[in-house]
Amino acid sequence: MTDMSDIAIARAARKLPIQQIGAKLGIGPDDLVPYGHDKAKVGQTFIDSVQDRPDGKLILVTAINPTPAGEGKTTTTVGLGDGLCAIGKRAAICIREASLGPCFGMKGGAAGGGYAQVIPMEDMNLHFTGDFHAITSAHNLLAAMIDNHIYWGNALDIDIRRIVWRRVMDMNDRALRQVNVSLGGVSNGFPRETGFDITVASEVMAILCLARNLDDLQRRLGDIIVAYTRDRTPITCRQIKADGAMTVLLRDAMQPNLVQTLENNPAFVHGGPFANIAHGCNSVTATTTALKLADYVVTEAGFGADLGAEKFLNIKCRKAGLSPAVVVLVATVRAMKMNGGVAKGELGLENVAAVQAGCANLGQHIANVQGFGVPVVVAINHFSGDTQAEIDAVTAYVAGQGSEAILCRHWAEGSDGTRDLATRVAAIADAGTARFQTLYPDDMPLLDKIETIATRIYRADGVAADAKIRAQLTQWEAQGFGHLPICMAKTQYSFSTDPDLRGAPRGHTVPIREVRLSAGAGFIVAICGDIMTMPGLPRVPAAESIGLNARGEIEGLF
Repeated sequence: MTDMSDIAIARAARKLPIQQIGAKLGIGPDDLVPYGHDKAKVGQTFIDSVQDRPDGKLILVTAINPTPAGEGKTTTTVGLGDGLCAIGKRAAICIREASLGPCFGMKGGAAGGGYAQVIPMEDMNLHFTGDFHAITSAHNLLAAMIDNHIYWGNALDIDIRRIVWRRVMDMNDRALRQVNVSLGGVSNGFPRETGFDITVASEVMAILCLARNLDDLQRRLGDIIVAYTRDRTPITCRQIKADGAMTVLLRDAMQPNLVQTLENNPAFVHGGPFANIAHGCNSVTATTTALKLADYVVTEAGFGADLGAEKFLNIKCRKAGLSPAVVVLVATVRAMKMNGGVAKGELGLENVAAVQAGCANLGQHIANVQGFGVPVVVAINHFSGDTQAEIDAVTAYVAGQGSEAILCRHWAEGSDGTRDLATRVAAIADAGTARFQTLYPDDMPLLDKIETIATRIYRADGVAADAKIRAQLTQWEAQGFGHLPICMAKTQYSFSTDPDLRGAPRGHTVPIREVRLSAGAGFIVAICGDIMTMPGLPRVPAAESIGLNARGEIEGLF
């Protein structure tokens, strides 16, 4: 029996030298910094040289709320990019890098699947070009310098009870969520409580993904607020004098990574903030560079449209001056059944009524995206067990929402399975009907911005925020941060903060547990419900099944 696993398909692919992939976008070999034969970074000098070119059309791929049935957002992103190339369009893909945490935990990697993948898959899902390691090192250098400053006299009068800069690592490790440091005596410093977040939640990750160039990167790093004095005066990274060294560590990581799809089409893979606890988009540098080199750029935003797309549109587009031409919303018949109440073990049975009931989740996402003034196309990611009656139910429902649904078979057929989607998406993008607008203005009060997202995107009745949180938001407004957008940290599995509440729930409230100021990245993080910025491993982590075979090849990685 032929091995149809993602890793077997990726390993059998015929890769082209990365210089040939760069040539498809007009990038010369001298403008690439190769990492082996099949991946490279694009030099900053080349990026600077193309800034006067017109932009191509930006296509955003998002999805319904994820379910255990699987939706295939990245797979669809890759399949659509390949489909556009197959119909003769000059297209490129922009996706995020994979975090080691999910790879060895439960979610898996971020390179697509089946015959719609970005390769080299194994490298992309492991160390790749070292960007995440550089981000981790830069983040933790700042943490070390804060404690060192305090140890050597604390000239800035930092209140050690009010140090807000935590440490990070790119792994799921619940034991590190809350820790005590500097134990063991005077020579180790002043004991205090702190904790770890996962690297993809780091403000340094967000900054790298939002910075335009190295100067902008260092300015943003310098703006990071790391602590407060006893009188609540903020202390910045610049005052700790760590911004220069952090920029040095991130110099190479700032350059976008170029790889290829299974069909040898160009793909930029750069940056990787999660969308449930961070802003969920690949780097501005990669996206804006691709827009100068291709007529169509297909990018994605993490998890469901209530998280990734909302942040892409309200944060990334706002900060980078981007305007999407069309949004592709990925859904599956299987996920509609689960949203309609069907257990995972019964998804193979036809159940049109459950599909129709579950479409409420899809409908809310369609309406939400349409509210930003951008046309929406639904991509039905096909699974072999889908029946025609179930597909017709989704198609009819979507038509009733003022949109259209197109069946896609890219997992099994590659670009042949997305030609219809690619043709329609290109036509809509070329028509120029998008009238993009953000959900809220810059000058809206911070709490009102949070409530706007909760009521208009999640359809909650409101938010629950205690007096301490309200006072903190008011203080930040007084300090000049009131213009910043909001980055909601919330479960990806539901519109609500209850991960088990599927469909399109009503009558719920969004509890705000904590707010964090990311002054360098340029947003306020609102942590909702029980969401964790350091995930834990599942009962049976994927790491238990990963290893090397007798030929030295990786096994168990998808």
